[in-house]
Amino acid sequence: MSQPEAAPTAATAWEAVRALAAGPDAAAIRTRLDTDPGRSARLTRRGAGLLLDLSRTSLTEAALAALLGFARARGVAGFRDAMARGEPVNATERRAALHMALRAPPGTFRAGAEDASTEVHRTLGAMRAFTESVHAGRIAGAAGARFTDVVNIGIGGSDLGPAMATRALWRHGMPMRAHYLANVDAHAWEAVRPSLDPRTTLVLVASKTFTTQETMANAHLVRGWLVRALGEAQANAHLAALSTNLPATAAFGIAPDRVFGFRDWVGGRFSMWSAIGLSVALACGWPAFEELLGGARAMDEHFMSAPEAENLPLLLAAAEVWHVNALGYPARAVLPYDERLARLPAHLQQLEMESLGKRVTAAGAPVAMPTGPVVFGEPGTNAQHSFMQLIHQGTTPVPVDFVLVAQPDHDAADSHRKLLANALAQAEALARGRTEEEARKEMRAAGLDAAEVDRLAPHRAFPGDRPSTVILLPRLDPRSLGALVALYEHKVACLGAFWGINPFDQWGVELGKQLTGPILAALEGRDVALQPSTAATLGHIRALWR
Repeated sequence: MSQPEAAPTAATAWEAVRALAAGPDAAAIRTRLDTDPGRSARLTRRGAGLLLDLSRTSLTEAALAALLGFARARGVAGFRDAMARGEPVNATERRAALHMALRAPPGTFRAGAEDASTEVHRTLGAMRAFTESVHAGRIAGAAGARFTDVVNIGIGGSDLGPAMATRALWRHGMPMRAHYLANVDAHAWEAVRPSLDPRTTLVLVASKTFTTQETMANAHLVRGWLVRALGEAQANAHLAALSTNLPATAAFGIAPDRVFGFRDWVGGRFSMWSAIGLSVALACGWPAFEELLGGARAMDEHFMSAPEAENLPLLLAAAEVWHVNALGYPARAVLPYDERLARLPAHLQQLEMESLGKRVTAAGAPVAMPTGPVVFGEPGTNAQHSFMQLIHQGTTPVPVDFVLVAQPDHDAADSHRKLLANALAQAEALARGRTEEEARKEMRAAGLDAAEVDRLAPHRAFPGDRPSTVILLPRLDPRSLGALVALYEHKVACLGAFWGINPFDQWGVELGKQLTGPILAALEGRDVALQPSTAATLGHIRALWR
């Protein structure tokens, strides 16, 4: 009896991908689109209500098969399953990464010996009761006035996800207006403050430890505003916290029943489904927040059960490996063609760059290939009049994610048609480009003389073969937004396994925090030894203070 063939090693599987990427037409897109009318159907997948179209990348069926082989060799599915089991996949901090538990039914997830689902649903129940009491006026301001506005004070994952989701989902007539205060620069507070009435403003302080420097500086600033307007004791009626540090929240004046916690197996950039999302529920209503969780849960179920060739997060991650590692593209643009998703690129910057910006493996060895690319973006046609010049004609291709919404929530049909036409035109222009001969023909048809055609032809040629993906939502509602964000969360987990890095820690943010202390002490006038260039810059600052 013959022995079964051994599974390929990761090195062998990667060599198969690399060999395909070394082919003469590995990056070709235009010719594939022109000669293969069935390409779109074969490279389009659906899951959790979303559509993913990879046909405008240079991926072939052979390349995709090789990438999925690499995924198997790297144990991507095993990493996914370990994450779902509550194992400490965040190896450096010896923690689970159980953001899926935040939107799952009771009894679904454990973190080691802990029943994670029970903890989640206890918190969700408290959040729901609080939200509904605020909306009904049972919880009101010190003078008995209903709360009309909520200010969420937090930074990083305590700001970007909720701020993005609220902007995407809030519609006129929803229960409350939400405002987000993150930057320690007090100009941020000065921009928000004039639109608020302290008598009808509820303030959430979002900090797990209740020690985050920027958040606590802003919290004291806003509490001072409440105290001046309402008085010391009355100000406390306007405060709640998203934290686990009950002694610190109590010292700040927040009652224990207004503190909503979350566990250390919830990373900040994955936390908008937890108590950190309370501002979303307050602004948009509890049913909307539940639907947001439901959409994410639908993507979780797809991620856990869909075959690899149909699995949207895995396919999106495989395309990124192809672009970053096989073809050497170091950046990606995210272009949501919906103004309500204007903050999606900022949320994905943290989600992806904080997770995947690693230079050592989970075992501490130097990585063998480039990891997280730079992520940037702007909404829709704004981007076309900003950085798209570089994406069309720059020296290094920049893959693009086009996020489209089929049905708008307004009745300006002509505007929406123009929006979608612009998006698809950009995707086609990136893929097809324009040869120099095509540019010459177009200019001759426009009546330009031969000398002018010769002069302008190199400038008006587009290289094409610039990759993009299309992610299509039926409409922008809580369910589709939840699925979209969870799609990117799971893509990050897949890439962590592909690259052998830990996508759930973020040691790179710590050094700057540590160095802030002595520099702040020096700015306050204390005698502190500083690096000479830092001391010199501080000297220039002090000179301008005089």
